[in-house]
Amino acid sequence: MNSREALGPAGPLAEQVEGFTPRDGQQDMAAHLEQVLADQSILIAESGTGTGKTFAYLVPALLSGRKVLISTGTRNLQDQLFHRDLPMVRTALALPVSVALLKGRANYLCLHRMDRAELEGRFSRNPKSASPGTGGLHSNSLLQRVREWAAATRSGDISELTDLPEDSLVWPLVTSTTDNCLGSSCEHYDDCFVNKARRDALGADVLVVNHHLFFADLALREEGFGQLLPGVEAVIFDEAHQLPEIASNFFGLSLSSHQLMSLCRDTVTEELKENSAVAGLQTAAAKLEKSVADLRLAFGVEPQRAAWAAVTGRRGVQSALNATRQCLTELTNLLDQAAARGTGLAGCFRRASSYLDRLLLLCDGPPPDTIPWFETGARSFLLRLTPMDVATPFRASMADHPRAWVFTSATLAVDGNFDHFRVQLGLEEAQTRVWESPFNYAQQTLLYLPPDLPEPAAPDYTERMLEAALPVVVASRGRAFLLFTSHRALKFAADWLPGRLDYPLLVQGTAPRAELLERFRQLGNAVLLGTGSFWEGVDVRGEALSCVIIDKLPFASPDDPVLQARATAMQEAGRSPFMDYQLPNAVIALKQGVGRLIRDVQDRGVLVLCDTRLRSKGYGKIFLSSLPPMPRTRALGDVQKFFSLVIEETTPVVRHANP
Repeated sequence: MNSREALGPAGPLAEQVEGFTPRDGQQDMAAHLEQVLADQSILIAESGTGTGKTFAYLVPALLSGRKVLISTGTRNLQDQLFHRDLPMVRTALALPVSVALLKGRANYLCLHRMDRAELEGRFSRNPKSASPGTGGLHSNSLLQRVREWAAATRSGDISELTDLPEDSLVWPLVTSTTDNCLGSSCEHYDDCFVNKARRDALGADVLVVNHHLFFADLALREEGFGQLLPGVEAVIFDEAHQLPEIASNFFGLSLSSHQLMSLCRDTVTEELKENSAVAGLQTAAAKLEKSVADLRLAFGVEPQRAAWAAVTGRRGVQSALNATRQCLTELTNLLDQAAARGTGLAGCFRRASSYLDRLLLLCDGPPPDTIPWFETGARSFLLRLTPMDVATPFRASMADHPRAWVFTSATLAVDGNFDHFRVQLGLEEAQTRVWESPFNYAQQTLLYLPPDLPEPAAPDYTERMLEAALPVVVASRGRAFLLFTSHRALKFAADWLPGRLDYPLLVQGTAPRAELLERFRQLGNAVLLGTGSFWEGVDVRGEALSCVIIDKLPFASPDDPVLQARATAMQEAGRSPFMDYQLPNAVIALKQGVGRLIRDVQDRGVLVLCDTRLRSKGYGKIFLSSLPPMPRTRALGDVQKFFSLVIEETTPVVRHANP
């Protein structure tokens, strides 16, 4: 049986999976991937919403009999693949395929860190550290809840503890990082949940990871792929449009105030536990902690993101940086003396040495072809070195062993062209294919381009945009996403809309993302204001989401230091930064936002694009031609008529099982 037959009308998926509907595009994509896996070639594939790309790659992957690694852009999709889609396909195909799920170490309980948190007594001394959303429980109760679960869990995956939110302050205290893991010297090494997960991954036929974990290990050789990747015969990246940015983060180098502060606290704790008797160790940790706080203040009060060159000439920053360098050097030297007294202090010494190397690299001049920059928060800073491009290291990692490589997403092409994605990852030799969405956009959607709006740079633009959007939201009876390209515009809308809307208003940042989406679905007539993460990975099917309104074309900020450096390098190479980099990235981001609207065969809705540059600039045609074939209008009456017809013709929503 081949993949096309398995996904066909007489195949096992149609027979055994409730709600499965055979789709020509899905079968064709699966057949193509089957050949790619056999030839060990490289494929870049855009698969429109509704094609069923998940089954289209899972079926040939399982039928191939090869060891396959599947990487996703989000943990939500990673969990969906492992807990729902893979078991469904494996059962239907009746194949004895072993599967494993491997997450980053921060997703697993660390027994050593849990013991240390209890010993440290941090919770008892600071009741205010209780996590938001815990109903005011004392944090000691949170740690006790973790301890009770630890005695019963087999995987140590913290997602099992669903009654504790992901952002609970207890998790950083009972999970490890690359920096603070003690490795083989840990007293719990044989029982380590991360090691258990890696052992399971080594023996699995199909391994599911996420992009962050993949690149963390590819760049750092830390998360287990030093053993796993050489044996893998095929790699499939879903949500592949995220890869260039994630690769940039992991092929670079960073040092944060959080890392330095954590080192100081851990040094004091381990010294109290292991008693090295090295004079001045705790004092040195306290001095470094103060210098780190002073360095944050030296950058200025307001949070910012800028090139390193913007502060290298500022005397206050240089003075604070030199002080931090001196304090870190002193602490590192003392930890070198203390390291022999215990595994905890030895771990602190390794961390301090690594941080000092990174700081010296930043202070003494970054390597060529890297972009030094920094970012500050209210009380934090992050120093970074980002590679000018990631194509060379990524291509080198692909060449170490023959295997098939598949890159797929609903948004990879720009006006039908994949050159932008190819160049970013060094995939010039890859074959490319597009499988269009099977949805009937001509009948199911309407694209509204509001007239008489000012240019996006106008000072009153956001207010004028909201005035144009308001009657659309009234016509749609709520049931709308308003997606913004900046937090400033989002905040303005959150202040402006109350009192002007008769529908529930949900605002990003007022509750966890998952909670907001669940409330949006349950309410059925809500208006959700979002930016950033709400542009992608959000799946609201049915009538609850019938309108998506986007304020501006999602160009990256021209002040972004990485963008500025890459633009300069492209200009020097005779390329156009706008046409070859900024525009393609913005098109892909817009396609992600637009993709929130139609998620199922029966979905209907209106897309509102408010940015006048779609009509006034020549590049506006590239954006529009990259979108699904929607009928367009500039008349509000057409929008009102569309929604009135939808209300009259509403039919039950039919959901499909084949993702």
